[in-house]
Amino acid sequence: MFAANRLVRGSQTTAFTKSMLRSQTMFGNMMNANTMRVFSSNIPTLDQAPGFADVSDVLKVNHTEEFDQGLTVEEKKNMKRIDIYRSNPNDPEDKPKYMTYYINPKECGPMFLDALIKIKDEIDPTLSFRRSCREGICGSCSMNIDGRHHLACLCGIPTNNMEKSVISPLMFMFVLKDLVVDMSHFYAQYKQIQPFLQRKTPKEDENVEYLQSTEDRKLLDGLYECVLCACCQSTCPSYWWHP
Repeated sequence: MFAANRLVRGSQTTAFTKSMLRSQTMFGNMMNANTMRVFSSNIPTLDQAPGFADVSDVLKVNHTEEFDQGLTVEEKKNMKRIDIYRSNPNDPEDKPKYMTYYINPKECGPMFLDALIKIKDEIDPTLSFRRSCREGICGSCSMNIDGRHHLACLCGIPTNNMEKSVISPLMFMFVLKDLVVDMSHFYAQYKQIQPFLQRKTPKEDENVEYLQSTEDRKLLDGLYECVLCACCQSTCPSYWWHP
């Protein structure tokens, strides 16, 4: 993950390269540190955030098991393979791993959330994940799919190939079980910034309601569409450094 030689081309070592190498080394040391907090904001809500030492085992798991579906090798060739991160931190005997499942895309809906629901309903009822509206509105089904953060209800299963897909929880979030992460800190930070309109001057008459013009309403476009799925925040390197 922190391979320094990727930045070096031959024997050329620029100031930028040295700076990047130092940055990678520092980041690697912080990831492996035993301290609970790397930065401190002196704000209790923010200082309870995950530190680099608290990074979940999602980044460290290299063990994969296959769920026994009773399939033959020939049957698997015509099915979609999906590796899903499985972990139950409340069970010390349950070591984090990736579990392999096979589904027939022709017998499943077009989105990865459809695949997850099919796996839970028909193959393995112990699988845990969040979902609600299935319309990209509630933000519940945010997860990492094939290396990118998505809403599973809006992320389509590839139709032009049968290659393996990997599903894991959002990065740099505490895992509660399988694909379910703890959103407490995320919501606490959201509350901290007071994300609502606030007047700069006192209201003249407390008994008179605000009237919003069409022009005033247009000013809100682009500011209210967030569904609070945490995909952008948990995938941002800046947030990794300053959680």
